[in-house]
Amino acid sequence: MRVTQRGLAVFCACAIWPTVVAAQPVPQPFPRPSAPGPTASAPPQAPAAPVRPAPGQATPAAPARTTARPAAEDTAPSEALLGLPVYPACVFLRSYDAGMGQRYYLFGCDTTYVDLVTYYRNVLRTRGEEVYEAPPVYMFEVGRFREETMAFPPGVTVKDYTWGGGSGFLDARLSAQGRRYPTVLQFVPVPAADRKR
Repeated sequence: MRVTQRGLAVFCACAIWPTVVAAQPVPQPFPRPSAPGPTASAPPQAPAAPVRPAPGQATPAAPARTTARPAAEDTAPSEALLGLPVYPACVFLRSYDAGMGQRYYLFGCDTTYVDLVTYYRNVLRTRGEEVYEAPPVYMFEVGRFREETMAFPPGVTVKDYTWGGGSGFLDARLSAQGRRYPTVLQFVPVPAADRKR
């Protein structure tokens, strides 16, 4: 019988394997119940002395203090920021990053979809466009859409959340039950250059 180097290596590995496995210690949980507690704790270290700059060297600046401010998505925008009028009695819900440096802002309204569409038709003096029939969504684009710098066209979008028997858009920020709005407005701010003077 002819034994090759490879066959001899496999044979040796199989013969040694049980010995290697048996020699390994059995894993123990950590920490062990019988393990003694810490012997002596190290004394607390004194705080490091301040580093003084060498003569002619600038003094290191102190770390900047930050004050708590509300996140951008929680701050209601002004009509000046939006470049569009906000229907009276609408409640600011939240804003989201739209990409490409834009944000869009959501407002909940107790007013019906039809009344809001009529309001924005009159105030913006534009017909707008119904982009969906079910659920109803109406868009009023204001200003120019620049594909290279914008993710969304500037303007206001009106959406009906009671379509098909829906109970409205749920805003659960204030309580567990939340509050429902039949209509939601979405604003994408109009660039200052596109605003009517």
